[in-house]
Amino acid sequence: MHKAKVFKKLALSEKNARLKMRYLALYHFTLNENRTQIAKFLGVSRGSVNRWVASYLSKGLEGLRSKPSPGRPNALSAQQKQLVSKYVKSHAVKSNGGRLIAEDIRLYIKDFFNIEYTLRNIYHLLHASDFSWITSRSKHPKQSQDAQDSFKKIQIRNDRSNTIERTT
Repeated sequence: MHKAKVFKKLALSEKNARLKMRYLALYHFTLNENRTQIAKFLGVSRGSVNRWVASYLSKGLEGLRSKPSPGRPNALSAQQKQLVSKYVKSHAVKSNGGRLIAEDIRLYIKDFFNIEYTLRNIYHLLHASDFSWITSRSKHPKQSQDAQDSFKKIQIRNDRSNTIERTT
């Protein structure tokens, strides 16, 4: 069992607020304070303090760490996610101009897999697949590179970079 000053040091150096609270509870516990008093002092329930103390006594410091919460399972299988990734890669730039948007991906998933996604979850799915949603500006389908090059060659009368300095 650790001493009180070890828990105090751990609490001071911890950035995770929940773990810091658990270290403080054990700090007070090792000072032989009543669990009800600890709960009042920290502003938590007595049951929480009891769980933290019991977890520490049975598993040590590792018992105080938060367990990963898996959350809801993904509606798409791994194979379906790969197909969505291929779709995104092949349709990122549209042939008629513009870019692929999240709504396009949402409709693709709905049409091909019969699974409804919200736009927020489309962005989560893209992030999990290592896609960045930052893109360059799209080109207009009627854009002409020759017209742009010709425009760049036109000299503007008020442009000081094109004037010749006169010496008198």
